[in-house]
Amino acid sequence: MTNSQAGQDDAGVAIAAARAGADVVRGMYGRRLTRIDKGAGDFATAADIEAEKAILAVIRAARPDDAVLGEEGGQRGAADAARQWLVDPLCGTVNYAVGNMLVAVNVALRDGAAAVADPFSGEVFFTDGETAWVRQDGADTQLAPTPASQLVDVNLDPPFPSAPGFRAVDLLADPEFVERFRPRVVSTTIALAWVAAGKRAAYVTDGGDFSASVHFAAGIALCRAAGCVVTGIDGAPIGKAGRGLVVAADAETHGLLMSMIGSRN
Repeated sequence: MTNSQAGQDDAGVAIAAARAGADVVRGMYGRRLTRIDKGAGDFATAADIEAEKAILAVIRAARPDDAVLGEEGGQRGAADAARQWLVDPLCGTVNYAVGNMLVAVNVALRDGAAAVADPFSGEVFFTDGETAWVRQDGADTQLAPTPASQLVDVNLDPPFPSAPGFRAVDLLADPEFVERFRPRVVSTTIALAWVAAGKRAAYVTDGGDFSASVHFAAGIALCRAAGCVVTGIDGAPIGKAGRGLVVAADAETHGLLMSMIGSRN
């Protein structure tokens, strides 16, 4: 996909929006930022707010009739609109607030194009809904998932809605898991982009409906377009009735993880 082509389609809008947000996140990094309490231990910073404004400006200019659901600003436009953008301007706020660069900027058109920007590496992972790529230094490379690293990211953030039957954290104590895989905890959905890019073998998290999540929509779109196996922790398709998320580079890795999860579920 060329730069000129991307600039004319939804993927181009997603890339431009994610980059705009990433520019803000990178520019405000290292500042002493006031925390805006959101309850239950969650918070936002001025970087979250300003990055979302930058993303919205790009979407509004390119697609003024589309609805947007933002992590910080909420719903803009009809919630049941045919075209809705899902925006997480700074995934990994806790990391960012303490000076950790493991963060992501997520922009996704529901059931369509999506982009995940790493503000510090300069990488922008994107999909037009059919294929998935990474853009860096003006060059596009198609994403190729592989389980070769054996690295599996496990999200340990509460709540654990499937407990006591299953908690993602329980995998770390599973002898079969630690024998077969090497666990990692990134605490941001950049790990989903890494599965699509072959930097991780899999990603596991507990939770509810991820089908319209501002946090996960872009990463899930990337992984699906790249050819990863994407299901809930019960093996069912992701949806309102789904449970959690298991994304694997290939069917064998997915099957191994599902057997471990099933033994605890």
